[in-house]
Amino acid sequence: MQANPDILQMKYARIVKLFAEQAGISYEEALGKFYDSKSYELISDGVADMHCFSDEYLADELLLEFGYPIKND
Repeated sequence: MQANPDILQMKYARIVKLFAEQAGISYEEALGKFYDSKSYELISDGVADMHCFSDEYLADELLLEFGYPIKND
């Protein structure tokens, strides 16, 4: 299933913001990593409806993908 492109762009922004905050990196660095990630490829290709997962879950996937520790509150 493919998601609406406008809605996906808003979701990407939320994921990048969470990823940057949790990884302690700039938004610009987080954005670059996001667009180079396997997670982005899977989300944008509609694989396993990953766009349906929560923003927090997907940010955690990026943390794991790039070797950052996941901080549990």
